[in-house]
Amino acid sequence: MIEKINRLKEEVMAVIATTPEAVEELRIKYLSKKGAVSALMADFRNVPAEQKREIGQRINELKSFVTDKINTLKEQLSAGSDAEASSIDLTRTATLFPVGSRHPLSIVKNDIINIFADMGFTIAEGPEIEDDWHVFSSLNFPPDHPARDMQDTFFIARNPVDVLLRTHTSSVQTRVMEKTQPPIRIVCPGRVYRNEAISARAHCFFHQVEGLYIDKNVSFADLKQVLLTFAQKMFGPETKIRLRPSFFPFTEPSAEMDISCNICGGKGCAFCKGTGWVEILGCGMVDPNVLKSCGIDPEVYSGYAFGMGIERITNLKYRVKDLRMFSENDVRFLAEFESAR
Repeated sequence: MIEKINRLKEEVMAVIATTPEAVEELRIKYLSKKGAVSALMADFRNVPAEQKREIGQRINELKSFVTDKINTLKEQLSAGSDAEASSIDLTRTATLFPVGSRHPLSIVKNDIINIFADMGFTIAEGPEIEDDWHVFSSLNFPPDHPARDMQDTFFIARNPVDVLLRTHTSSVQTRVMEKTQPPIRIVCPGRVYRNEAISARAHCFFHQVEGLYIDKNVSFADLKQVLLTFAQKMFGPETKIRLRPSFFPFTEPSAEMDISCNICGGKGCAFCKGTGWVEILGCGMVDPNVLKSCGIDPEVYSGYAFGMGIERITNLKYRVKDLRMFSENDVRFLAEFESAR
């Protein structure tokens, strides 16, 4: 028994623990209920009576020795940690870790929303999977309109109700008009889908922001002033606009809006094809038939609507020539926008 005690003491003396985990393992090995010292105490009952006093004293000495050893190791580790902490230079520049950046489309979308929010517009959103009524019929699209063709629209189901991926966020406008009486002043950002061949200038999905304002005595002059304000806040105070007659089923009269090319300042370049103007959106006064279909009296209320592609605006701001880069998630491309707002 005395030899076993001496052997355990030599083992403990030789132990080197460099981590808190190692010290804890040492405590468990020797001092826990199933540890070596406890085992000696269990064997103590078998010691002859004439040796109990000496053996008991040696076991107690071993237990005290192991306890002191563990406490010493803990103190050494604690002192080492304090020394390491005190050696840290708190004035040194912190290590910089690479971080992500906002997507250029998100940056431009937020810019557009903020500009119209300053003019009193609120955000409205709706589902990307829609029915024919909200995407086409309520917006005055004739039954034989080309946009209903499979070449332009991703249909999910055709019977008994046409279910499709929305081709524009105008469907959000009709949902709002069905449930809300004027005045209505909203912008509708979102992703839309069209069955087009993917290329540098086209994609099967892209992003839009559409706007709608309905109230009493709303005029085309109101629309023009809102769009001029938007163009100058987005592209600079020197930006000019022009409105060209166009046609959309849901507006009458309709127009397409150009801005003076922000790359060449209107002098003519390859981007604007030498004209000095770049088209950025479509707009017009809401057709009375659209108001009727949504339960709004066109004899009392009038309104305007407009819509723009976020990719188009992003191209003008950052001169991204290939639309596919927006969805490929190439970190080299995204890293170029780390310094953007």
